[in-house]
Amino acid sequence: MKVLVTGGSGFIGTNIVEDFALRGYDVLNFDIVQPRNSAHKKYWRKGDLLDAEDLCLCVKDFSPDVVLHMAARTDLDGRSIDDYAANTVGVENLIAAIKDLTSLQRVIFASSRLVCRIGYMPKDDTDYCPTTPYGESKVIGEKLVRDAASRMPCPWLIVRPTSIWGPWFDVPYKTFFLTVARGRYVHPGSAKILKSFGFVGSAIHELQCLLNAPVDSVSGKTLYLADYPPIDVAVMADTIQRALGVAPIKRVSVVFLRPAAWVGDCLKALGWKNPPLTSFRLDNLLTQMVHDLEPLQAVVGALPYTMEEGVKITVDWLRAQGEIS
Repeated sequence: MKVLVTGGSGFIGTNIVEDFALRGYDVLNFDIVQPRNSAHKKYWRKGDLLDAEDLCLCVKDFSPDVVLHMAARTDLDGRSIDDYAANTVGVENLIAAIKDLTSLQRVIFASSRLVCRIGYMPKDDTDYCPTTPYGESKVIGEKLVRDAASRMPCPWLIVRPTSIWGPWFDVPYKTFFLTVARGRYVHPGSAKILKSFGFVGSAIHELQCLLNAPVDSVSGKTLYLADYPPIDVAVMADTIQRALGVAPIKRVSVVFLRPAAWVGDCLKALGWKNPPLTSFRLDNLLTQMVHDLEPLQAVVGALPYTMEEGVKITVDWLRAQGEIS
């Protein structure tokens, strides 16, 4: 099988390329930046989603059986929709590039949970509530896909990765692990905070299942990608702490964490890109984030990794990368 991965140099994309290549698939990574895993350079073709002509040429030459569209600008630093053209114009260009592709059997478009604010429970797939230009750009991307449904040459679906973590990750979840490793993480009080987080190994398994599932069970659907059931943030933090062999995590009242978050806000305003704690991060941490994963579970079934196994794999990877001792 020939698999085209746009954004295969990113976090989830890197894991897709690794897994699919190990399975013997013919994988091509179309990305504007070189792979973060240097061993993947042999799968990489440098290209920009905003260059419609080059993208069409790549798709035509490679003639993939499957496309996983993971490429996107994912940071929250942009000030307007225009800063996220890769997420809007890029989707439009890909749809145009694949519309006449007779070899294509299935295409998956990656969106984001941030098409809705954290804590908001959408009534249906098109009930949106974004609070950032990034989230708004992903809403536009989803609408472009649905509007083009009749022009798609094959079955398609949209996935919304939640908070995915694991090898090759970056901020903010890598920061979470490193903060625990350095003894700087404190958990807010004793409240039970449930989150639909996901280990990247399980997310890749979910994508494999979605590619191979019967057409009528996935075509045209929008599914969240995460582990099930949701995890308790305190339990995950303690699991990371034990895997690292560092001192137990302290619990601190939110009353004391709020001023520390304000300090982080000031430091960010002064130019520190990722201070350990900001009001945005604290509010996100305190907000329950549980998505409806029953439609995904009905297709995928049992997941291959527990949270504890995912933490061990991630800690081992961080050590191998020299990030922790």
